Parts: sequence; C-alpha cells; structure tokens
Amino acid sequence: MSQEILIERFFDALVAGDRAAAREIVNDTIRDRVPVERLMLDLYWPVYQQVEKLHRSDQLSVLAHHLATRLLRMFVDQAALRYERRASVNRTVFAVCGPTDPDELAAQMAVDLLEGAGFNISFAGGGIAKDELISHVQLSQPDALLIFASAPTDLPDIRSMIDGFAANGACDELQIIVGGGVFARAEGLAEEIGADLWADSPEDLVEAMLSEPKRKASPAQRTVGRNKRTRSAA
Repeated sequence: MSQEILIERFFDALVAGDRAAAREIVNDTIRDRVPVERLMLDLYWPVYQQVEKLHRSDQLSVLAHHLATRLLRMFVDQAALRYERRASVNRTVFAVCGPTDPDELAAQMAVDLLEGAGFNISFAGGGIAKDELISHVQLSQPDALLIFASAPTDLPDIRSMIDGFAANGACDELQIIVGGGVFARAEGLAEEIGADLWADSPEDLVEAMLSEPKRKASPAQRTVGRNKRTRSAA
C-alpha cells in the first residue's frame, strides 16, 4: 500500500472516531516490519498535520477534530513505549508547548523521539506562566529549552523569555529551540525572534539537535523588536 493511501485511510478512521479501523491499520503496518519510529514520522505526524490544517481552515468540524486528536494521542502513547532507546547524548532538555491539546500532542511526538534519540527530557506541556517557566529553567539549568508547537498567542512571552535570558546572563549556556506550530507556518520567524535552533517537524528537530548541540544565535540575527528599540533609544 502506498503511503498516500495509508495516510488517507488512517485519517478517515481517526476523524470518524473508528478505533477498530484505526487499530487495524496500525497493526497491519507494524506487521509489515515498519519500525515504530517510522510509523510516527511517516503516518502519525503527516495525519496530525492534515487534521490541524483542515481544522484551521474550518474544513473539519470540532467534533471530528476532537475524535481524531484524542484517538491519535492513544496511538502516540503506545508507540513511545516501543521506541528503541539509543545511548545517552548527555544533554538535558526542558520542553513546553502551546496551550491546546493538539499543541501538546505535536510536542509529545517531538519529545518522545528526542528521548529515544538519547536526550534526557522533562516535558511540562502548555499553559504554564512565563515567570514560572523562567524560574524553573534558572533553577534546573537544562542544556536546552525546547518550545515546540507554539500558538500565535505564545509569541510575546517567547520573545520576552529569549530577551530575558540573553540579558540577565543567568543561563548563558542555555540553547533555546523552537519548532512546529506557528514557527512552521511563518518562515523566518524563529530566527528573527532570536531562537538558537529551530525545526518544522519532529524528525528535523531530532536531526538539528543532534548535529548542532552548541549553536547559539548571534545578536545580529534577531530582527523582531529591533526597530522599536532603535526608536526608543532615539
């Protein structure tokens, strides 16, 4: 079966809330000796993107959206238990996301893959106050702060956190990483707000974090808010 047909069948089962049909598709794919990590990347993630795209454009009802995301969450949870764990890369990551259930589902796919790749992950989900996040990061001193699957309403706090960490020097070695959500839909935004690293998908995120563990943003990179600061100085 082609990947396009598989994605279409799985999507149809999810939005209908057909647990038996969705489970049969997943089990058949596993029996074909598809690694569970590939199942996540080649089936769960593209179907998640399709569900969210249609919902944002009002082409998918709230009921169908809820049925799909809740059922997909079940399969994502089950897949994570079967990941092959690689040797530790000795990097700690504190991860958060946007405030909605779909935001958290996307972020969970990302952090599950990162954990399988050898990162030491703490995942707090969404809806946490900025001050509480900053306090936790300063206290726990992770190697990286991952903000994945953010909503547009999160941007002011994200920009404020990036500026704050850069200004106070309390977390000089902290790598701030963003991805998915609004950053995947707005090209160049992650770089402009001063993130150290960014990726649109969980697969790209794992590759970027493994290959560039020390990458830091330069002062010249950040353009969001620069004109405002220049006018204030004048």
